[in-house]
Amino acid sequence: MIELWLSLEPVTRAGCLLALTVAAVLVVFAGEASAGRVGGSILSLLVGGMLIYAARANFKSQRARQLAREQRRALEARQIETYLAMSSREFEHALAYLCVRDGCTDVEVVGRAGDLGADVTARTPVGQKLVIQAKRYAATNTVGSPDLQRFGGTCFTMHGAGVAAVVTTSSFTAPARSYATRMGIRLFDQAALAAWAAGTGPSPWS
Repeated sequence: MIELWLSLEPVTRAGCLLALTVAAVLVVFAGEASAGRVGGSILSLLVGGMLIYAARANFKSQRARQLAREQRRALEARQIETYLAMSSREFEHALAYLCVRDGCTDVEVVGRAGDLGADVTARTPVGQKLVIQAKRYAATNTVGSPDLQRFGGTCFTMHGAGVAAVVTTSSFTAPARSYATRMGIRLFDQAALAAWAAGTGPSPWS
């Protein structure tokens, strides 16, 4: 029984609680009325009304939060679809746009042959040098440790990054994440990129 209850969606559980509250109030009211206790019946109705109001308000609040989560997920999914349809160069410009949108200055798309791993550079809102490497990969093409090692060898020493980040439309392997943690490189996978683009998550320099 407990497992069944926990398996229900929060909104469904809230609806069940509302129905149970109404039923309990009606039972108590009927008992008070049949016993001739008018004052108790009125008190039962007042308390019951308050409980029903609270349960209904909770139900509405949970439903609103659920709808907000669904809308956020849909927005983030559309963002990723847009990026996956871009060329690598278009993706770099899209990341530059996000940097400008979120308050960076001196934003440049510098990715080209011989760029030593830097695709977008900027100044963060607090003045740090930001260096981004963009990996516009298919969702199944993960970014591995060799990619991170090449970037790690240049982002700080050659480009003078205060914040170094790799942003991809796919994901990172475990060795890549381990290397990035040791080097202080920030990783934005598909989910993090979608949240950044949709305005529901942090930027790489936050």
